[in-house]
Amino acid sequence: MCPRISRILNLAYLNLVPSLNLNPFSIATLFYEPSTRTRISFESAIKRLGGEVLTTENAREFSSAAKGETLEDSDSIRTVEGYSDIIVMRHFESGAARRVAMTANIPVINVRDGPGQHPSQALLDVYTIEREIGKLDGIKVALVGDLANGRTVRSLAYLLAKYNDVKIYFVSPEVVKMKVDIKEYLTLKGVEWEESVDLKEVASKCDVVYQTRIQKEHFGERSDIYEEARGKYIIDRDVLGVMQKHAIVMHPLLRLDDITVDVDGDPRAAYCRQAKNGLYIRMALLKLLLVGW
Repeated sequence: MCPRISRILNLAYLNLVPSLNLNPFSIATLFYEPSTRTRISFESAIKRLGGEVLTTENAREFSSAAKGETLEDSDSIRTVEGYSDIIVMRHFESGAARRVAMTANIPVINVRDGPGQHPSQALLDVYTIEREIGKLDGIKVALVGDLANGRTVRSLAYLLAKYNDVKIYFVSPEVVKMKVDIKEYLTLKGVEWEESVDLKEVASKCDVVYQTRIQKEHFGERSDIYEEARGKYIIDRDVLGVMQKHAIVMHPLLRLDDITVDVDGDPRAAYCRQAKNGLYIRMALLKLLLVGW
């Protein structure tokens, strides 16, 4: 297990983390795509740690990017880092956060980059699994829904590969199957994985059923393909009925019709607790970046 990831999870349990009691500090949240939960959880985290937030919610339209400025324009990044101690960025292009990190002289946190990754979500997901299930080694996890476009499931698959004896099931419509790069990575790391079309059968033997929505925005004008994929895998009372008593249902939210509302009252519905855990993980991330590993 990576010592840094372990340190973040341990700090999250304390978050419970008290105020840093440092000199005034701030983070800049640059969101080139819409966000609610991620942005608010980071802003809440920094305020609870005693810092300030400099924010732009839709930088794609309301920043210099609208004037043609690119991420590689060092003047823009240098200006932002002159005002803040950490940059928290969401962007519509894969690899965008890495490009900014190569220019910036302060830490950059990637909170989703196009169809690439969503690392802080993966951290809060493994934290949630550990809190709910009590372990991360030897678990079986079903990743369900839009696996081709879902950044959360991609990042979670990468992170789960760091634990022992994990098995991952991919359950999705044919048009949004998990991409080959994730499958090859898991195979390389010795992680057992399996594709299935039977949600109930998979749910009956998993510790975690991680549902994601079919993302309409990724289908463009192909509404016919979207309608073909939408609604094929829904977690309802029937699915809960075959799940083990200790198992949990997770979802990165937002939810549409992929989990029925009558599931919410079941103690195995962990997605609201999962969302709250994002605050604790992001407090831990910020604290570690500000005071060191």
